[in-house]
Amino acid sequence: MKPNLKNIVLTGMLLCSGIMNAQFLAASDTSESSVRKYKSIISSNKEIVGFIEYSLAKKGLPKHLRNLALIESHFNRNITSGAGAVGVWQFMTAHANQYGLTQQNRNDLYKSTKTAVISLTNLYKKYNNWITVVAAYNCGEGNIAKAMAAANSSQYHVFYKFLPEETINHVKKYLNACYATGELQSVLSNYNSSRMNTVFFVNGGSGKKNEQLAETDINAGFNLNIIADELDLDINRLLSWNPGIYEELQNKGQGILYLPKDIMPDFLLKKTKILSRSVKESHTPNTK
Repeated sequence: MKPNLKNIVLTGMLLCSGIMNAQFLAASDTSESSVRKYKSIISSNKEIVGFIEYSLAKKGLPKHLRNLALIESHFNRNITSGAGAVGVWQFMTAHANQYGLTQQNRNDLYKSTKTAVISLTNLYKKYNNWITVVAAYNCGEGNIAKAMAAANSSQYHVFYKFLPEETINHVKKYLNACYATGELQSVLSNYNSSRMNTVFFVNGGSGKKNEQLAETDINAGFNLNIIADELDLDINRLLSWNPGIYEELQNKGQGILYLPKDIMPDFLLKKTKILSRSVKESHTPNTK
């Protein structure tokens, strides 16, 4: 009877959490004028929207991600924000360079959309829900990692209060846009599903490595010695968390970097600097 009771209690906790999420993660503006505004922008940009949706679907991504470009730029490829973000997907220079998109091509619909699809795919692999992906796209992985660490939680409805106000509002706009396009329930179901998987995973005790280490994607442009140097780590310690990563980077051109959860935020904040140093010092070997 005890195992059954434990399952009942856990299920009850999850259901209660789901209700709380539904109250917090909801459209904040369901007015007719708001719905009409979003639908009008989409209707006025049918060709761009069609291309974006095709590009997303081709890579197995949900079409509601077109709403990210909607709230970012209203599909205006020539727009530049006050912070210097450019194009339909509002790429900052550092974010664009991370994926090989040149500064000049940020307002190119085809090249920027291809880059956005890759970026969103990588973010989803990391966070496993679209709400956190939208937040990370706005404020960067470093800020997400810091917020998670401060809240001691990987769940957006818990750590969101440690994010910049702009990012919180950005997520609200996304939820409003998804309400207007009839896709809000899909986004919320995805979020709650990822939360349940996380709870069961943790309670299932699937190994210390997954509980203690965080992961992020890197490419062969990163020099492991420079990563260690910037994080004030011994290279052998870094390699002990990442056995086989040198071969993976050499053979595949990319790989997954594992770091302790308390160190990962520092790496994400310094990621652009580390890559820049790596490129400049590319003549040096990748390991000692």
